[in-house]
Amino acid sequence: MLVLRMTFRPRMTAFTEGIRATDALRWRAWDGVVADLWCAEGVVGGGGHYVSPDPRIVIFLDEGASAVRLSDKAAGGGVLTSGRVSFVPAGMPLWSRIVESRRFQHLDLHFDGAALLRRLAGRFHPTAAEQALARPVMADDSGPILDIARLLAGEVASPSQHDLFAEGLILAILGGVLPLGEARGNTGAVRGGLSGWQMRRITDFMQANLHRRVSVAELAAQIGLSESWFARAFKQGRGETPHNWQQSLRIDAAKALLGGQDHGLAEIAAATGFADQAHMTRAFRGVTGTTPAAWRRAHAAG
Repeated sequence: MLVLRMTFRPRMTAFTEGIRATDALRWRAWDGVVADLWCAEGVVGGGGHYVSPDPRIVIFLDEGASAVRLSDKAAGGGVLTSGRVSFVPAGMPLWSRIVESRRFQHLDLHFDGAALLRRLAGRFHPTAAEQALARPVMADDSGPILDIARLLAGEVASPSQHDLFAEGLILAILGGVLPLGEARGNTGAVRGGLSGWQMRRITDFMQANLHRRVSVAELAAQIGLSESWFARAFKQGRGETPHNWQQSLRIDAAKALLGGQDHGLAEIAAATGFADQAHMTRAFRGVTGTTPAAWRRAHAAG
């Protein structure tokens, strides 16, 4: 249970330009958690740089989220995402860029890292808890989290319920944002790798873009990670590189097309993102041990 006492004070270093508050900051504090409710306005070209030794969750509460892009690198050097719901690990620098002049509102939850780790370690393996708190999350699909965050924002702005109400909302947000599913061992995900929703997102993206070359940076951007972080987490979880995984998807798609007789090999190669028929043949042979033409004949005979 979160005991509501003010024993933790968040620390944040922030530099902003072209962003101004449109209302007074409203906040509430608990033991190990501080909630800030910000109303602001940004102009195109503005932005900021933020870093804190404490982990935090940032949730945009309105459509103004589309005006803000977030990155783990300075402007121009990282993958930008319009992450509506973000978890920022302790010590991770974050940059924002305003791409549309408009107002926006966001709720920031600052956590005492040691207290949060103890809370998670009591329910999950300590290593899994540490991994969850080390992995950034930047998601455009907020699901029920946005509704929960709006309820909590209402309590921050104008308390009307018992403190237990706010405690429950904070715990619900933590459970919905942090990548803890794999720590429970009930989602089939591998500890330290990408979460289930992240794999579904990039798999759907690849299936829709098999006809062209997709860079690792593009895949990382789909789930709000930097290219280096994504590649490391992907290999740790699946035991293969993103490139090899992409090639396996292309080979599977080629097999599906080879099962019919309506498409020529060159056409199939183009449809599945290979440079040409020769490229597909080399990749296909490397994975299956046979050529696409031989595979088609064998399966036609079968």
